[in-house]
Amino acid sequence: MKAVPDLVEEIELTPDGTGIDREFLTFVLNEWDAQALEEALLVKDATGAEVTAAGLAADPDIDQALYTALAKGADAAVKISGGADGGLQTRERAALFAAYLTSEPADLVITGVQAPDDLDGQLPPMLAACLGLPHVSVVVGVEASGDTVTVRQEFAGGRLQELRVRPPAVIGVQAARQAPRYAPITRIRQAMQAGGLRDVAATPAATVPGPSVRRMYRPEKSGHAEMLAGGADEVAARIVDLLQARGLVKG
Repeated sequence: MKAVPDLVEEIELTPDGTGIDREFLTFVLNEWDAQALEEALLVKDATGAEVTAAGLAADPDIDQALYTALAKGADAAVKISGGADGGLQTRERAALFAAYLTSEPADLVITGVQAPDDLDGQLPPMLAACLGLPHVSVVVGVEASGDTVTVRQEFAGGRLQELRVRPPAVIGVQAARQAPRYAPITRIRQAMQAGGLRDVAATPAATVPGPSVRRMYRPEKSGHAEMLAGGADEVAARIVDLLQARGLVKG
């Protein structure tokens, strides 16, 4: 699970322009990880499996996300330390999760396919490569039966294909089969009072060198909205004039 900046807030860059200023931001659970958690809980409902939610200690406000996972029905929650403070790149995150999963293997690793602050969709395949496991991404359904797992993978245009994999495997979830369940604040507080988070230190193997960010830029404004004032007839006439000026209507 990953905590990401709340996109309703104003995002500012650091003075050197290589990242976002995280000091005053509010962080929330990555929406794709919320879908992955729901899919894991659906597998638990169907098979009686145990679900462990895992996050990185370097992520701000990750405790809240993990306690929420417990309130929704996860059996355990683990906070993994060992990475640098601040934003970690995908390959660094994959190495940390892989170090934890090497010491505490899982039959099935289910994670969000991407995150809004890192839309490359590479965490599932990188994690699978670190662990030497098969992986399937852009998944919209996971069903476990016996010694196989059936996943539905989504393609452009809404087309689906069904694959069968043998666990252990890594699954990158695009969307769960149903909307993520709601956790009342009272249940989240109960999870907090129970102190259900387990701290685990992980020592990742050397990560593969990758690209580094040299500079980030704010999007350039290419246009602006024009607010039309006045009565209904006046505004309607102005809209017609604008459409005629652009050749969209005649007469």
